[in-house]
Amino acid sequence: MKKIKTRDRILGTSLQLFNCVGEPNVTTLLISDELDISPGNLYYHFKSKGDIVEELFDSFEAEMLDLLAVPEDAAIPLDQFSFFLHLLFEAVARYRFLYQDLVNVLSRYSQLQVRFRRVLKKKNQAFHSLCESFRRQGIMQLGKIELESLCQQLTLTVCYWSSFDTLSHLDDRESVDPGKGVHQMLHLILPYLAEEEQEQVRLTSETYL
Repeated sequence: MKKIKTRDRILGTSLQLFNCVGEPNVTTLLISDELDISPGNLYYHFKSKGDIVEELFDSFEAEMLDLLAVPEDAAIPLDQFSFFLHLLFEAVARYRFLYQDLVNVLSRYSQLQVRFRRVLKKKNQAFHSLCESFRRQGIMQLGKIELESLCQQLTLTVCYWSSFDTLSHLDDRESVDPGKGVHQMLHLILPYLAEEEQEQVRLTSETYL
């Protein structure tokens, strides 16, 4: 079995702790205790907790930008939308510490603010490309103003669903169900779909509950 490098163990344990108890409640001492390594060993790899947060953000950003690279002119099948949402909410769940206390995290790590806004913009653009594709195919009917509003609502829901979900089980922050987020998002587009596609999306949404 391949031995996991100490640096990767630090990142994995830090991510788990950030997600479970909240990033502000985690110290480098707690991380080293959890790993059963000396604080000096941790310091050898990361000079501060901020360095750990930034490297985790690097991974989050790369994963998100890859996922959100939706072609603007492609004819995207409707059933791909739920798959896209599934991957998106799983990624959000993996890095949920960023979303659960978004404003405070970005206030403490100001160097990440511009980068997160870029991810946010890419989310909106991805939803815009998807909805425009559905509109061109005649399976979604909505005007330009409605389109902009829907894309903003979809982006907003992705960003704050994790916080909303966590509020329902503050005593168990490890309890995560990305499927509920997918279900909610599918129902946001439902009113704008043609009748046949509405039934298809209803049936799909039920599989996420």
